[in-house]
Amino acid sequence: MCPPDHYGVYYVINPWMDIARQADHAAAVAQWQSLRAALVAAGAQVSLVPPVEGLPDMVFTANAALIYRKRAIVSRFRHEQRAGEQPHFRRWLAEHGFEALDPPDGHAFEGAGDALFCGDTLYAGYRQRSDAIGHQKIGTLLGVRVLPLELVSAHFYHLDTCFCPLDAQTAIWFPPALDEYGRRVIRANIANLIEVEEAEARSFACNAAVVGRAVVTNIGCSGLHGRLRAAGFAPVEVPLSEFVKAGGSAKCLTLRLDGEEAAAWRQDDPGGNSENCHDRL
Repeated sequence: MCPPDHYGVYYVINPWMDIARQADHAAAVAQWQSLRAALVAAGAQVSLVPPVEGLPDMVFTANAALIYRKRAIVSRFRHEQRAGEQPHFRRWLAEHGFEALDPPDGHAFEGAGDALFCGDTLYAGYRQRSDAIGHQKIGTLLGVRVLPLELVSAHFYHLDTCFCPLDAQTAIWFPPALDEYGRRVIRANIANLIEVEEAEARSFACNAAVVGRAVVTNIGCSGLHGRLRAAGFAPVEVPLSEFVKAGGSAKCLTLRLDGEEAAAWRQDDPGGNSENCHDRL
């Protein structure tokens, strides 16, 4: 996670952002601290990336990279306003034991915002921020299966705004954010799907941070929370309205250091390295 010392809405790169609707900085800090506390209470270990003045969206660390085991595919942002984040994230990841790699040349790639594992399959959002061909090349590099999903709504510009794996066979999703082919792909490959209604999707219900069976979301997602409880999960709500103003919520504010495919690791190697048995952010 990255503290929101310099967070604010200072430019417009998605439909949620409006410079005239500025975030309340004190409220944003309090909300970020509440999110961190909720994640720690759920059992996560949280590491901090130092914030950098002039990079207000650095707080959204999900977009920093895709972590796979000890490799980090560092993002190449579509918008120049965020490009300055790349060297800071690269340096931090390298200093903390990850092999920092660039995405394929010429392709935009926005990390774990658009690349999410459900089991051993990488679901890859494209069109808005990341490129489909780049995802396939990343899949070849990592030796994993990639299923591309076209994002068709500007409001759901990263895959993690409309799709959230909970375990190897379960995911939250908002189908209208995907094209018909993408919807068929998800239905054919994920056994247990928990659908989110539009009003809650627009409260970033799908943009959840998952720690074991705990699912941390923004407030205003009571319908989803009821369905999560029925499925055996433990929903937790934290007010994150100040970050929604920039188009982000709980998932956007975190990057898994144990890898987006951590659930697959536990399934494949339940008795392995103890580091794989703790959620690391």
